[in-house]
Amino acid sequence: MLKYSIAMGVRMVCIVLAFIFPEWWRWLFVAAALILPYVAVVIANTARATDAQQVARPGGLVHVTAHPGDHE
Repeated sequence: MLKYSIAMGVRMVCIVLAFIFPEWWRWLFVAAALILPYVAVVIANTARATDAQQVARPGGLVHVTAHPGDHE
C-alpha cells in the first residue's frame, strides 16, 4: 500500500509539472503520469509473502488400503 501511495504521489507531481513545463518536457510528464498507475499496480501485486503469511502444510501423506475383511 505504501509503494502504491508513493507512486500515485509521484503521478500527481508529474501532472502538475506537465502544466508548468513547456514543449517536449510536458509530454514526458504526461507519459509518466499515464504509465505510473500500471507500474504501481504491478508493484503492489507482486509483494512478497512473509513467514506469517505462509500456509502450514501437513506432513507426508499416509497411504491407507482397505483390507478384504473390512466392511465399514
